[in-house]
Amino acid sequence: MKTIKKIGFVSAVAFAMLAFSACDDSSSVSSDETGTSSSSVETSDLDESSSSVDKKSSGNESTEKDKSSSSENKSSSSTKETKNSSDSKSSSSVKTDDSSSSNKGKSSSSVSSSSSEKQSSSSVGSSSSSVKQSSSSVASSSSEYVPFDHSQTLGSIGQEGVYKTFTDSRNGRSYYYMEFKGVNRQGDSATVTAMAENLNIGEMVAGDKDQADDSKVERYCYDNDTINCDRYGGLYQWAEMMKLPSECNTKSCADSIKPNHQGICPDDWRLLTYDDFVVILNSNGNNHGIEGVRSTFGFGGYNTTGYSLVGAGLRRPTGEFKDCLGKETYWYYPGEILVDGEMFVLGSNTSYSDNSIYGPSNFNYTKLEGRSVRCVKSK
Repeated sequence: MKTIKKIGFVSAVAFAMLAFSACDDSSSVSSDETGTSSSSVETSDLDESSSSVDKKSSGNESTEKDKSSSSENKSSSSTKETKNSSDSKSSSSVKTDDSSSSNKGKSSSSVSSSSSEKQSSSSVGSSSSSVKQSSSSVASSSSEYVPFDHSQTLGSIGQEGVYKTFTDSRNGRSYYYMEFKGVNRQGDSATVTAMAENLNIGEMVAGDKDQADDSKVERYCYDNDTINCDRYGGLYQWAEMMKLPSECNTKSCADSIKPNHQGICPDDWRLLTYDDFVVILNSNGNNHGIEGVRSTFGFGGYNTTGYSLVGAGLRRPTGEFKDCLGKETYWYYPGEILVDGEMFVLGSNTSYSDNSIYGPSNFNYTKLEGRSVRCVKSK
């Protein structure tokens, strides 16, 4: 039975029309810049209240760009990465890591399935040998591919020695994580321990398919290429992220949303909430706003928080991967809102060329997009 929930605003919201490059054709009804103002969004169950959200209306979407044959179609103004020849790839030569058919290509260097936490052996900028990552996360027909060194994306300003690593026992994939000491929306000191890279778990399904098999975790890889999953993490529909039946993508499942919702995160971890992100945005002395959570690695940020957002792009509800890789990133929160019987989902996004954070107000985003996932350590 659907429960109608109301959205209210604590204080008046100033709206300003702006245009920004977006590949999401389901743009928000209203957009919020998470920061220091007193305006906010309230929901009865999601505690979307109090201060630190500056409201901005989302701009008109830019004209769709032609899809390049490259899976990493970056504009000259939106990328700072240096590619080497080992990064070249085609979706036809890459197999998924979690399907039974792809397990044949696992390297003997795969990391063991230990869930123990390990202190990172070196500071930011460490060599790829310090990244405990299973090479089975990218099962390529080419034996020359070297798994991506995620230390390259980490924060470098005042963050030396703060990262630890955690191994997901489900697939041997290792993640950097760290503690973010910041300020919440009420202005109180708070601490969040979160991954500093996107989740990458599940069997790859083609972008033109929904993640409809409820018996396993499924993921999209940008341009149907698992090398992009290795570099940027998987992309997930809302119900997949929540680990709820796929029918929840087209109907309300608000009653199934739990406090500290784990979703597809590893045991002892849970899905990132909007409140978590506010603390992270205002953590570790960050005075660069959204640029302080974006990586310096090709995503136009200062990364003073150490959160290291990368331009993972977006899978559209129509099954297309638009020209977003390295330019934009999108993520859902574990929540939804019903307003007069109409369903809205909560999420945010940011782009290389725009120093604002959009969300999580009255979004008319569909749950059928493919977005990045971040996990937070359960207390």
